[in-house]
Amino acid sequence: MTNLTKREIVLEIYRKSGFPQKQIVDTVQQTLDIIQRALASGRNVELRNFGVLEVQVRRQRIGRNPNRPTDTVVIPERAVVKFKSGKILKEQLQKIDLAALERSGRVEREEEPGPSGAGATDGSEVGEHPLRRNADVPAPNPAGRKS
Repeated sequence: MTNLTKREIVLEIYRKSGFPQKQIVDTVQQTLDIIQRALASGRNVELRNFGVLEVQVRRQRIGRNPNRPTDTVVIPERAVVKFKSGKILKEQLQKIDLAALERSGRVEREEEPGPSGAGATDGSEVGEHPLRRNADVPAPNPAGRKS
């Protein structure tokens, strides 16, 4: 399964509408430009039955340098875009063939020990890590956000 590209969108609209491709390319690009400008100015974009693109602020936090885990790094506050799917998209996602997604490599998997046999064989070390969340215990919700 491949990603949907802007070119594929243009070609599908062209096949269904018969409008000149140049006109469709311009219209699609203008639509994306409008959405991008709205998000860049802090506005949310609501596309009924599809979803909402929301601008949210990620607070400043302390992170770790993966190359030097003992060093802490300040990750600055920044704006990010979150997508919340709409009603119809949610319904369509309920019908998705999960086995096909798994075959295409889109299913998240827990890491398995390497071929050398490194790592815990009984799984005891995995649950004991202080930063790893236990599946039986609900995740803390420090900001009081709805999940």
